[in-house]
Amino acid sequence: MKLFAFGLGYTARRVLARLPGVDASGATRDPETARAWRRDGVAAWAVDDRSAQPALEAALRGADALLVSAPPDENGDPALQRFAAAIVAAPALTRVVYLSSVGVYGDRGGAWVDEASAPTPGSPRARRRLAAEGDWRAFGEERGVAVDALRLAGVYGPGRNALERLRSGQARRIVKPGQVFNRIHVDDVAAVAVRLIEVGGPGGLWNVADEEPAPPQDVIVFAAELLGVAPPPEEDFATARLTPMAASFYDDNRRVDVGKLRRELSYRWLYPTYRDGLRALAAAGEGRATT
Repeated sequence: MKLFAFGLGYTARRVLARLPGVDASGATRDPETARAWRRDGVAAWAVDDRSAQPALEAALRGADALLVSAPPDENGDPALQRFAAAIVAAPALTRVVYLSSVGVYGDRGGAWVDEASAPTPGSPRARRRLAAEGDWRAFGEERGVAVDALRLAGVYGPGRNALERLRSGQARRIVKPGQVFNRIHVDDVAAVAVRLIEVGGPGGLWNVADEEPAPPQDVIVFAAELLGVAPPPEEDFATARLTPMAASFYDDNRRVDVGKLRRELSYRWLYPTYRDGLRALAAAGEGRATT
């Protein structure tokens, strides 16, 4: 199988690590990231490098599957905007796995959502995600290509977690009464993506989140217990000084149902709750001071 990845970041790296026998290539906005992937043996190009365009487009035309993790911008999905001709011309392409966001559901006041819930995105970022999902589904219907849109909760994992934020002094215990989030370990995201790439199926929407939505301050307290340190003091969301980006994550309050993954993919989580994920990360040394 030949897999082409648009976006070669944190999650894509974990996906490709689970596909050692796949002929992988990809594109990224960052030239240094492309060079790092090439050092690891993956053919990778920076999308703005005009000299790389012929090789990039040739790899695209030869792909059996696409993994799309690059976020859309105000012009739409960058892959479809810039490389539609090469994607359309890929004769062996049978599947697209698009990494979207549970943010497309918008604020539900803490209520549950599943894949049948009508999206009501509240932010421009989430509206762009929903539009990109639609663009990929339209492409799939036109070309007869299966498209899976994975609506991801907040991704955490090695190097990106509450343990590391505590170690660095960046963790904050913000309390907004009634607020809950789902999360998802990056290895669960990768496992679901690989299952779809390898097993196939007709395509569809998939909520990819853990099985326990929880208040964000509880996660910080549990991480502090694992490290044997005092948690940071509580801060009332109403008076906490947050950047606009940080504050925007509290705009949406919902619980994400993941029953479809269990029923239709028979998926069993590697880390069903934040506690499972943080315990494993702590056991691996995350959050510990280095000497």
